[in-house]
Amino acid sequence: MGLVVALAGGVGAAKLLRGLVHVVPPEDLVIIGNVGDDFDFHGLHVSPDLDIVMYTLAGIVEPTRGWGVEDDTLNCLSMLQRLGFETWFKLGDKDVAVQMVRTDLLRSGASLSDAVRELCRLLGVKTRLIPMTNDHVRTMVVSGYTRLGFQEYFVKRRAADEVTGVLFEGCDVARPAPDVIESIDRAERVVVCPSNPILSINPILAIPGIRDALKKTKGLVVGVSPIVGGKAIKGPADRIMSSLGIEASAHGVAKLYEDFLDHIIIDRADADLETRIKELGIRASVTDTIMKNVENAVSLAVKVMDAK
Repeated sequence: MGLVVALAGGVGAAKLLRGLVHVVPPEDLVIIGNVGDDFDFHGLHVSPDLDIVMYTLAGIVEPTRGWGVEDDTLNCLSMLQRLGFETWFKLGDKDVAVQMVRTDLLRSGASLSDAVRELCRLLGVKTRLIPMTNDHVRTMVVSGYTRLGFQEYFVKRRAADEVTGVLFEGCDVARPAPDVIESIDRAERVVVCPSNPILSINPILAIPGIRDALKKTKGLVVGVSPIVGGKAIKGPADRIMSSLGIEASAHGVAKLYEDFLDHIIIDRADADLETRIKELGIRASVTDTIMKNVENAVSLAVKVMDAK
């Protein structure tokens, strides 16, 4: 089997990836993760999307939420709250340990790529996980005259603000992390995971060179729609697309990627959109895309790998 490259955000991507690792050998899979929502929390460098993927592939993710570490405790946050510090971002004690290791590695001079590689090794993750860039970038959500960092918008304010714009600060001068472009160039297949297209995939595409590499790659580019029946499986993707004037549908997702996407997998609930998608010059397959368990994820991963 040739190289498979996946573009990944957080929970939705992790669900598909836990199926993909059952059908693609670890040495043949490279995951390029979003770091636009990275931020500092009480002096720790937190990489939420990378960690969700890493914990999922390590088999330690909290199964109900899909983020954080299972069977974790909140003793550290409880003490921080007692001391009068903000605790809106719910880092469990085991999670804090991972952030401490990453932050220590970065302060010692390691790149983010190096730190992620070392954490994956320590957690027993054999699949290669690469951040989209090692440079500092930040996804900013605009709501009227207010600018919010992604985590402030999504976690602290619970995605309650109407989104009137999205900015990717620093992306215009950032460089792809080592092996990002090379992996896309060599890929036999590129998978755009069912992540929020605006807040999770677009930051990756905003790094100079990545979108062009996707246009030029000889590998088949296959996406999975995160929108089913006009609604996001998880998170505010549908509301954000609508507020930005983008059709909140599988067709809208395909339209966002039409300059590089060859094939998109859509849910049976959206079978009526298949013809419209094909009019964009993109092939479409209809199947069950909601992944309630590992078996569903494996079945969808097989469909992704069988797409022509």
